[in-house]
Amino acid sequence: MRIKHYTLFVLFLICLGFMPLSYAFAGELSAPQQAISEASDKLQQKMQDQNFLKDFNKVTQFVDQSINPHVDFDKIASLVLGKAWKTATPDEQKRFKKEFQTLLVRTYSRAFSEFKEWSVRFLPTEMEEGATKVVVKTEVLQPGIQPIAVNYRMYLANGEWKAYDIMIEGVSLVTNYRTTFSDEIETKGSLNAVIDGLAKRNVEALKNS
Repeated sequence: MRIKHYTLFVLFLICLGFMPLSYAFAGELSAPQQAISEASDKLQQKMQDQNFLKDFNKVTQFVDQSINPHVDFDKIASLVLGKAWKTATPDEQKRFKKEFQTLLVRTYSRAFSEFKEWSVRFLPTEMEEGATKVVVKTEVLQPGIQPIAVNYRMYLANGEWKAYDIMIEGVSLVTNYRTTFSDEIETKGSLNAVIDGLAKRNVEALKNS
């Protein structure tokens, strides 16, 4: 059974943005781990500002700016569409990436103030010297429940480590979304129709928020 997208992505955002320093000091982290934890302080400070959290548009803009340097949305978009990405026009690729990123960011923004009791523990990372790809292993901790395994697929791009997938208890965020969009393309008959539907949902969600 597939894990719901919201649950997958919320856990991703917990790990990316709400990294408690009590579980790993910056000096003890490898470069890929530091890339994951870098946005922590800014996001944690913003979480305390209730007036800020009431303005969903501001939250969305801030979240986008905070996580964008640490996530390769272009790569995620191409992996999510799979074969459909290769046959898509440049305009379709651009539109899908924009709307899919908006979907992820607004999902993050909605969850921004809901998971304050979570914490994250880094596990030892196996990385050979000079490696350009790595899986960063973590556990999401919450009182009263078993730790949840959350692993990041990351790669080195122009001197910076970026996340391009996350696995929650072995379930890939990219694979999960790929199945959904593949089904939608088959049902609606074209990638353009899927993008139009996604854009409409984004506009409505942002308006209602």
